[in-house]
Amino acid sequence: MLKINNLKVKVDNKIILDNFNMEIETGKVYALMGKNGAGKSTISKIIMRDKKYNIVRGSITYGDIDLLKLNTTDVARLGFFMISQNPIEIAGVSNAEVLRASLTDLGRPVKNILKFNQELVELCNKLNIPKEFIHRDINFNMSGGEKKKNELLHLLVIKPKFIILDEIDSGLDVDSLKLVAGIIKEYYEEYKPTILIITHQENLLKILKPDIVNILENGVITLSGDYALAENIFKNGFQGAHIITGSDKSE
Repeated sequence: MLKINNLKVKVDNKIILDNFNMEIETGKVYALMGKNGAGKSTISKIIMRDKKYNIVRGSITYGDIDLLKLNTTDVARLGFFMISQNPIEIAGVSNAEVLRASLTDLGRPVKNILKFNQELVELCNKLNIPKEFIHRDINFNMSGGEKKKNELLHLLVIKPKFIILDEIDSGLDVDSLKLVAGIIKEYYEEYKPTILIITHQENLLKILKPDIVNILENGVITLSGDYALAENIFKNGFQGAHIITGSDKSE
């Protein structure tokens, strides 16, 4: 289980989260929703140990491991994997090269390169991306949708056990969204990873159907529920959902 306790986070002398608490049970699908600027992406960046974010107070533990004592590489070795809203381009390093290096680092070195490349071709076909992506620099000169699929290629090869999807639906057209969400759902059904979905869009959650939905407002979780809460928000908005559930604090 991942536990975030009493977390206070500052970026450029601005408080983004204060007294933030959340628990994520192993093997379940969670959605973190909220308006733009609520601090949703901050959660993903902190879990993955982005040093731009200053932890003023609080703790993040994964089982008995203190994540705040680790760097990004250490967290990835634990099985964490994030697909961000804007995946970065890395010139000079191909997808195949970094995937082979990653598997070696995880103790699963590639012993047959020809077989490995053929597996990558099959995954490219599954993701509906050109097989040439295998030897292209990471995310280089790719569209927003292609970058998300390229990141998903990495996920399918590395096989993480804790997946963070930070607005992965951004930049995807309807067909690509269905494809990406369908592949993630298939992966979940086979490997049962923990998944944290950060979004404020409807279509992705319709397919992945999170077990738990948390609403983030002003740096704290103000409302939690099952997928019905997400449906309520899509229909009535965030304020409407609070009123309907009897948790409105505006008065």
